[in-house]
Amino acid sequence: MSFSDTELAVVRTAAEREGMASAAWAGRQVMAVAQHVLVPVSRDAEDVLRELIQARVELRETVAALRALAATGVPGAGAPVSAATVVEETLKAVARVDAATVQVMRERRPRS
Repeated sequence: MSFSDTELAVVRTAAEREGMASAAWAGRQVMAVAQHVLVPVSRDAEDVLRELIQARVELRETVAALRALAATGVPGAGAPVSAATVVEETLKAVARVDAATVQVMRERRPRS
């Protein structure tokens, strides 16, 4: 493998972060991609994946609020929240996950 000076600096930084030699780190990454353990993504897909992760966090928080609302009528220790508010937040989060998922599906290349 060969790298430009900039690419080699990135590889060295990543390898140092994991306490590995540059060649060992690069070899591990190449094997992970070859074995479909690691799937490289474009910068656009990275943004979409970040959005999916954030939406999952928000959905988990919303589920916790729904459970608390069902149990006591007041989520957590904070101010009362109506069921309608929690449902509305859930629908927004689901819409974000749907949109991000569609974008990932569009970017995904079929494997041969």
